[in-house]
Order: sequence, then structure tokens, then C-alpha cells
Amino acid sequence: MAREIKQWLRFRNSGATGFGTLNSSRISVHEGDMFGRHAATGKTLALSEVELLAPCAPSKIVALWNNFHALAAKLSQPEPPEPLYLLKATTSITTPGAVIRRPSYYDGKTTYEGELGIVIGKTCARVSPAEADNFIFGYTCVNDITANDILTSDPTFPQWARAKGIDDYGPFGPVIATGLDPAKLVVRTILNGAERQNYLISDMIFSAQELVSRISHDMTLLPGDLIAVGTSVGVGVMKEPVNIVTVAIDSIGELTNEFRL
Repeated sequence: MAREIKQWLRFRNSGATGFGTLNSSRISVHEGDMFGRHAATGKTLALSEVELLAPCAPSKIVALWNNFHALAAKLSQPEPPEPLYLLKATTSITTPGAVIRRPSYYDGKTTYEGELGIVIGKTCARVSPAEADNFIFGYTCVNDITANDILTSDPTFPQWARAKGIDDYGPFGPVIATGLDPAKLVVRTILNGAERQNYLISDMIFSAQELVSRISHDMTLLPGDLIAVGTSVGVGVMKEPVNIVTVAIDSIGELTNEFRL
């Protein structure tokens, strides 16, 4: 039997932070803990009444590199025998719809990377792939923005953490969708009205369940932690003074941000 798909979000309204489920353009407000015990309060809010926040507050963001067959082939990179990943600063998180600015000290290339994000729902350590779904709360849209010229500026040390950890370079959302089969999803990225990425999550080298399992053997994953599963072909540089980037995944929605040079 198909699971019911729910879309969870966080918001700010009248100075207070809350969370709930989205139904069309209205929010059913909940109380409690999104990842624990919670219940609907009976109150609803119009989406237009609230300021959307990132849908959770991760203790860490794990970001994958070289996790798609198509991109590995295009880059002539060997497919890795185990997941390759970095940790992205949580201070890179910003809200759906936020305006993101390139740092004043940096005038190099900056790329968008439309990705699927896995959100952990329960404390997770040393689980098997078969057990992983029990620890996955849901899925979200991620734009893993990267300052490329910082990444490669020192020939002795690729600066992954710095290049991807700049303030506001980690938008995700607008919701966390539960009840999805990630293998059936398609990620699309639209830059200034033109589609630049359109790829299948089923092309991943390591599935969502394999990623959770393998990463959980390295480090304990906590409720709200975010795993950005990596990107595929179509990554590109944002060249205009103002760039509108949308990462769209059916059943999750559209994450749109403005990036300014």
C-alpha cells in the first residue's frame, strides 16, 4: 500500500517559530517535536501569512561527491567503492526565497548544484541498508552552492569545506516530504528560466539507504541531520548580476533562491 505523502515545514509568524504540514496553500500547525511526538493544534495559517524557514535545523550537513553514474562518466572519474563526502557548515543554511550574495572578497566562479536531500528522523548509528528507511524522516530539495575557484586555489589541498561552507551557500527546502520512494524522483534545476539539470535519482551509485547505512557507520546521525546525495550532469556557473535558481522535485516542491554577484 502506498504511503501517504506529507509535506512538513517550519515557519515564523508573529515573531514565533512553528512547524506543521502543508496542504495546498494552508499550513496545519502542529505542536511538539517534528521528529518526535507531535500533534495538530487545529489551527491553520495561510502560506502567505508566514515567513518560511529552512524546514529543519541540522546538527550537520553531509554532502556527497561523485555519486551519479552519468556524472562520473562525463568527468571520466572512476566510480568510488565507498561514498565520498564532506561536511558542510550549518551556518551555510539559509531560507527558501532568500537572496544570496557572493562574498565581497571573492570574484571567482560560483556554481549551482541541484540535489536531493535526505533528512534523518531518529538517532542513527551503525544501521544496515535494510534498516535505513526506519531512520529516514523524509526528503527535501538542496542547492549545494560552491565557490569553485576557492575549491581549487591551493594545488596541495582541495578546499571543499570552505568552498561550500560560505554563509548562505546551503539553502534547502521548502518542505520535507515524507512517504516518498526516492528512487522514483527526478531532480530539475532551472537557472534564469532555462532548465539546466534533469536527472534521475535512480542513477545514484549509492542509494539513499546505502548512504545512510555507510555514513552511520562513520558517525552518529541525529534527528534533523541532512545528507545532500550529490548532483549529476548539468552543473553550471551563475554568471548574471542577478541569478534566479530553482531546484524542483515532484512531490517535494520548488526551492527558489536569488544569487547575486
